[in-house]
Amino acid sequence: MAKLYFYYSSMNAGKSTTLLQSDFNYRERGMDTMLWTAALDDRYGHGRIVSRIGLEAQAHLFDPKVDIFAAIAAQHQATPLSCVLLDEAQFLTEAQVWQLGAVCDRLGIPVLCYGIRTDFQGQLFPGSAALLGLADSLSEIKTICECGRKAIMNLRMDEQGRAIRQGDQTEIGGNDRYVALCRRHFVEQMQR
Repeated sequence: MAKLYFYYSSMNAGKSTTLLQSDFNYRERGMDTMLWTAALDDRYGHGRIVSRIGLEAQAHLFDPKVDIFAAIAAQHQATPLSCVLLDEAQFLTEAQVWQLGAVCDRLGIPVLCYGIRTDFQGQLFPGSAALLGLADSLSEIKTICECGRKAIMNLRMDEQGRAIRQGDQTEIGGNDRYVALCRRHFVEQMQR
């Protein structure tokens, strides 16, 4: 029975690296996969999943208008898929998460989603909230704060390294804009 998996973490925990390793494992065994990433994340060019350690792969793009189920079903009909892997899952809509559930339930294809659980204010992203409620399996990928504790928060910073407290939920960036912190150090930074 195919399952919907959600691997979540704060920033810089190795989600894309883990996704690309899983994809490699399937392909090494002669199985076809389909990779997806968010269209709005164009830091490395459109349609690229890139890890901080240098691994990368081409991927299909999703935005709120994409019918992911239809696209996967069409690909599966042309070339049977063994797995679907999706990066930046926090940017999915709730409807798209339900579509991914249908990929598992109706097409029998496991779906592995990787994403951030919360934004820079500690609020759930819509895609993450839906996955936390609907996924068959939830797994946290851990990273550490500067103090050595588990990092669970994402601090957005300005050019001087000061905490940003307000703004749009989504602002694409990497180490230049965000740092993963434990809750204690996140709160301290937000209260400065």
